[in-house]
Amino acid sequence: MSKILFFGGKGGVGKTSCSSAFAVKRASEGHKVLLVSTDPAHSTSDLFERKIGPKIVPLRDNLDALEIDPQKEADDYIKMIKGNMSQIVSPIILDEMNQQLDAARVSPGSHESALFDKMIEIINKTSADYDYIIFDTAPTGHTVRLLSLPEMLGAWMDTLLRKRRKTMALKRMVDRAKGKESEQDPIIKILMRRKENLEKARHIMMDEKSLSFVFVMNAERLPIEETKKAVKLLKKYQIPVQSLVVNRILPESKDEFWKNKKLSETKYLEEINESFDVSHIYKIPMFQSDMKASSIDQMADYFRK
Repeated sequence: MSKILFFGGKGGVGKTSCSSAFAVKRASEGHKVLLVSTDPAHSTSDLFERKIGPKIVPLRDNLDALEIDPQKEADDYIKMIKGNMSQIVSPIILDEMNQQLDAARVSPGSHESALFDKMIEIINKTSADYDYIIFDTAPTGHTVRLLSLPEMLGAWMDTLLRKRRKTMALKRMVDRAKGKESEQDPIIKILMRRKENLEKARHIMMDEKSLSFVFVMNAERLPIEETKKAVKLLKKYQIPVQSLVVNRILPESKDEFWKNKKLSETKYLEEINESFDVSHIYKIPMFQSDMKASSIDQMADYFRK
């Protein structure tokens, strides 16, 4: 199984419980595990009944956790860009650029880009220390956009570099005509560093031995349809999906209402088995009470290899 696992799915299907239970099970087997929450709701803290936050904290033997705050990462991301720009452009232009960057902080995609950078940073910094890095992600649409960033930004970065190099070639011609020596362009240096990080991320995400996606769903029509679309989109970006989790499977009942619900669920389970080409499907029953630190091991036992 891959070292880096992203647990995703439709909102409300139980991603946090399932990713946490999976992490607990692998830790109980003696593997060193890091559980990372990227969901702004940060239900991981609620489940384990303790404050986790942005720094790695131990939860139990072999299991550590941290929570990423997308808003803070977006703010830090903009601050970093401002710092880079202050060394490159004049104070007059910088003031205008700072205003544009402040506007970009709340623009679509800024959180995803900042969050993506933070996730890659965590993977690069902690990969040698853990057997598994497990990401509890936000609902499907947000996560798929996040994981498709290397592909989309890579093409954009190539365009920026091409245009910048053309501009610098013209500048060098002017400098030579004036007898001046051209300096190395810091913008190209920044863009190249960003491009290298994106290529590294793309390499990780396309390697099923390094990373894979685990979709959590309930045996119901809407979660199944959303998962089908997400799997198809991830396949387009060559991101592997190795496993599924079908959560909250109903118990048997003699009550007519629940017998009908169970019959419907059985049909959806058959559809799941036929529709998804994955190596493993974990089937988790509905529990009588909500998951919390004292009961998560009960769910964890269903994540046997």
